[in-house]
Order: sequence, then C-alpha cells, then structure tokens
Amino acid sequence: MSKRIELIKPSTRTFFRESKKLGRYGLAEWLHGYVYGRWIYHYIGIGTGEHFLVKTLKPIANLLLWFFNKALGTGSQQSDFSFADSYHGKVVTLENARCLVTVNEPIILPNLEKVVPYSRARDIILRNPDHIAVMACPCRSVRENPCLPLDVCIIVGEPFTSFAVEHHPGKARHINQHEAMTIIEAENRRGHVAHAFFKDAMLDRFYAICNCCSCCCGAMQAHRNGTPMLASSGYVCSCDHDTCVSCGTCVELCQFAALDLDGQMEVKVASCMGCGVCVNNCPAEALTLVRDVSRGEPLEIHNLMSAAQQNKAGISAR
Repeated sequence: MSKRIELIKPSTRTFFRESKKLGRYGLAEWLHGYVYGRWIYHYIGIGTGEHFLVKTLKPIANLLLWFFNKALGTGSQQSDFSFADSYHGKVVTLENARCLVTVNEPIILPNLEKVVPYSRARDIILRNPDHIAVMACPCRSVRENPCLPLDVCIIVGEPFTSFAVEHHPGKARHINQHEAMTIIEAENRRGHVAHAFFKDAMLDRFYAICNCCSCCCGAMQAHRNGTPMLASSGYVCSCDHDTCVSCGTCVELCQFAALDLDGQMEVKVASCMGCGVCVNNCPAEALTLVRDVSRGEPLEIHNLMSAAQQNKAGISAR
C-alpha cells in the first residue's frame, strides 16, 4: 500500500488537499483538474481541434469533443454556465503582468467580479507567489507551424508550479521572478498579449500568465468566434494623430485587429482589449492607454491588495 502512495506525486496530493478545502469541489471537479494539468497538451489539442485524434479519427474525436463540451457545461441551452465561465483570461498590460510575477507576499483576493467578470474562477490566491515555472505553451505546441519560442506560459504559485514541473519535466522548469519578467517583456516586443488565466478546474482561481498570439492561442480564437473568454484590461488605446507618423507598426502587431491605417490611424474601440502592446512598440510614442470604466477594473495587483487590507482593517475597527 505504501508503494502505491509513493507513486502519487507530492504536487498531486497537495492539489487534492487544496481542492477538498474548497467545499464546492467534488470528485468530478478534482478529476477534471487532474486530467487538465496532467495531460494538458492532449486536452488543449482536442479543444482546439489540432489533436491527432481529431484529425484522423473524426467519429471518435467528435464524441470526445461532445464529452469535452458537456463536461464544461457548454452543451445545454438551459444552463447558464458556459465554457467562458469555466476557463477565461484577463488581459493585462505589461506593467501589471510584471507585478503579478514579482509579488513577494501571500495573496488572498476572492470574488474579484469587478475585475474578472465571470461567475466562476475569479479568485487570486497565491500562497507561494515566488514559486514560478515556465512551460511550453500548449496552444503553440499543438500547431504544425507554431510561433516561437514555445516556452512562454508562466505558471505562478503552488500547487500549480510543482504540478507542472513534476508532471511535465521535459516541458516545464522552475524559473525566478527576473526570468519571468524577461519572458513577458520579450513576448511583448514580439507583439504578443499577456493574459492572466483563470480556470474552475484549477481550484477556481488564477494560475498562469500566458503570452498569446492570435494565430496559435485557442482562447483568442474562441473569443474571436463568439465565445467571450477574454476580459478587457479596463483600458483602450488612444492615438495622438499629430504625433503619429503612420508607420503601421501597431497595425501589424495588434492581435485583436483593433487598429486600422487608412490615411489616418483609427482605433476600433469595440475590438480593442487594452493590452498596450501597440503603445509599448510605437516608435513615435503616439499611442497611449486610457481608462474606460465600461470595460471593468484593471487587474492591478498592488492596488487590489491595498484595497483588501483597508477593507479588512475597516471591518476589524467596527
């Protein structure tokens, strides 16, 4: 019996213990989380239609996709639970992404509905925020001609970091905070968008920062096809036409097709998600991000932590 227990990796046991603490997390949810984390490359491959089963065994693949969607609550019109509620990303600016990977104290920020406007998976709970890993992006890894490099998905905190490294030793490794920032900054220069990802099967909370391109990212493609998986950063791009030199750099980099250059730069506000990639890469510094309160609140981790502490102090003083 003891040998069987030893075969279970420490991160798996930790994940199971933490899932039990949630109360609302049953065996099915735990199994979903385990399967997602353990076989994430197959999971994402099936979800995006790039898995070999989908391509070569269509009847079986269709059955798997049906089960995949059913398990995530997307197959019933009677249910108000959608795929986007189970798995979604919050667009974050470069600065806010840096902050997420450099926090050095535990974070407990539950029910961030104003920041992450979904019915599930909207908590930020990091007991070991300095435990960070990078892994080969599952979305890029399943593509025939992926964008490079592959090592751009940053896992933050426990038990997720240890789970990724223990179960995918050839594709994930521990990194420090400086290395995480370097990856995020390099991806931003390539025009790729930083998303903070949340998933119900990952203990209903934030677990990773992915650096996404519209050609490979399954979440961005799903969002473009009508599944509202991504929440705006809370900002939109604004252009100073007097400064703009109409070079077109921003148009080429924009992953949301929110910029158009037809004589004069035009920002398609409805499409802009406020990632700031265009702003950071504009050679003329003609672009800025401005707050749009209709897009929700930004994921500014230090401000959220400060507000939570003030609220706690206020409750204690009563």
